[in-house]
Amino acid sequence: HIVLDKTFLPGDCALMSPRTADGRVFFAIPWRNRTLIGTTETPVAQAVVEPRPLRDEIEFLLAHAARQLARKPGAADVLSVFAGLRPLVKAAAGKSTSALSRSHRVVISPSGLVSITGGKWTTYRQMAEDTMDQAAIIGGLPPRPSPTKNLNLHGWQESGECPTEFAEYGADADALRGLCAGDDASLLHPRLPYRAGEVRWAVRHEMARTLEDVLSRRLRALLLDARASIEMAPRVAQIMAEELGRDAAWETQQVAAFGELAEDYLCK
Repeated sequence: HIVLDKTFLPGDCALMSPRTADGRVFFAIPWRNRTLIGTTETPVAQAVVEPRPLRDEIEFLLAHAARQLARKPGAADVLSVFAGLRPLVKAAAGKSTSALSRSHRVVISPSGLVSITGGKWTTYRQMAEDTMDQAAIIGGLPPRPSPTKNLNLHGWQESGECPTEFAEYGADADALRGLCAGDDASLLHPRLPYRAGEVRWAVRHEMARTLEDVLSRRLRALLLDARASIEMAPRVAQIMAEELGRDAAWETQQVAAFGELAEDYLCK
């Protein structure tokens, strides 16, 4: 995926086109005051911990964005670029990955090992239910319906209405707003919406323990603007050190490690 400024897709509507060079779907989606562009599908021989986008994948997305959007983006317009690996259930030889099913499959080995393969993020709950149902059968447990379909996640609230600021925190928004009062109300970077209080919240309530935890996994700074995330990293490390009781050496190490990681999210 590549991330562009919102001006490349103004408004609230997403765009999807099936007319790409290799028959896969191209999309542009408004996301956190940015434009998210995707996606590519390149088979890889081996899974790696930190998958990185290939140059031809970036060029592919930029070329198709230029055909579909009013403004033609170039490499200099890319705020962040990131990739992931998707497990697909193997099909007959010669079938392209874009044609493979995104459905999951539960497999039980002769030893009784229950495995799941395939699937996608948007079906994770169903994947978990199917896996646990089979594991219960193998384990000889009495059948029991899964309660997760209607189980409320943390932060849920009865009403869908929520102030725009901190809306993603749901029922925790008011508590976070109180934490962000005073000095912690200041923005950590002028190009991103995140405040110092959100870093403290991530450490106190969301188990964040590293700079990457905060800037990539709790906030979305790294994905929204990689260069801005690098620039704000020292301040975030300082706040985290205050919360965790770490010293200056820890701050330096965290900033260096995050900077090395974030370099791969820059479009070079």
